[in-house]
Amino acid sequence: MKTYVGGQRAATAAEFIELALGTPLELWLGAPDESAEERAARLDAARDILADDPALVDSVTQLAVEVLGAHAPALLNVTVLDRPRTGRGRASGRAVAA
Repeated sequence: MKTYVGGQRAATAAEFIELALGTPLELWLGAPDESAEERAARLDAARDILADDPALVDSVTQLAVEVLGAHAPALLNVTVLDRPRTGRGRASGRAVAA
């Protein structure tokens, strides 16, 4: 299956995210070997982008939720585990979770 965003083909998940955001991932995540000066410049650029498009945070959050919901439903499912029943809970009149 081929994935296209805005008419451009995304070959990897990282390319898909970059095309969907319209900015390189490194702008938001940084690089492991960046200097303090590079980090400051990157964060300044990110602040400028967010100032120009305040709705970007909501759009990215919505995109992340949709991707998780579609591709990782197990992460969003919560199963309540039963606590083991003991005689102590009933003898003292306390409720025991089932």
